[in-house]
Amino acid sequence: MKLTIVNGSPRHGKSNSGLLVELLLPFIQEKNEVNIAHVENYKSVDKYIDEIVKADMLVFAFPLYVDSIPSHILYLMERISENHRNNKLIIYVIMNNGFYEGKQNHIAIQQMKLWCCDNGFVWGQGIGCGAGEMLPFLKKVPLGHGPTKNLGNALEAFAININRRGTGEELYINPNWPRFIWKHQANRMYWIPKAKKNGLKKKDIFKK
Repeated sequence: MKLTIVNGSPRHGKSNSGLLVELLLPFIQEKNEVNIAHVENYKSVDKYIDEIVKADMLVFAFPLYVDSIPSHILYLMERISENHRNNKLIIYVIMNNGFYEGKQNHIAIQQMKLWCCDNGFVWGQGIGCGAGEMLPFLKKVPLGHGPTKNLGNALEAFAININRRGTGEELYINPNWPRFIWKHQANRMYWIPKAKKNGLKKKDIFKK
């Protein structure tokens, strides 16, 4: 069966969704004919749509946008519906957000499930990954150990279902890292440097 992974990150180049795809690939490559389509905008949808609709299984990987699905992915879903409606296409989703809690993704995952139901697709499984911006800092940590323990366990269970064309309950994961430390590190290593890059000072971040 043909499996296409849709990397839906709007970032050109490295992204958190791309890192999740890289971590998933070793678990599924041996048992599937895997193709990857980086759908970063509307033009990319038109570029890859013919390839995507030929797949038997789709794995969507994308970031959460305002508790929902990015607009270019919604456009892709519309195009898939036009070409694959009522076909037994199997859908899997792994999405990430910048919040600590993976549960923040539950609304968008529910939207994906409703789309599957409306089109006669098979819902495989969804993973909601919290603290997505931590991923680039954890590349040297072995998957399934330390702060990546929950992520490793979730991806392994996810891959088992993909390899057997099965279904599973949604998995919402937080990093194995104290929330207060995560918050401090996010300010120090991400938000404050980003503010300075845009001509702001630390105190500007905390203005109300």
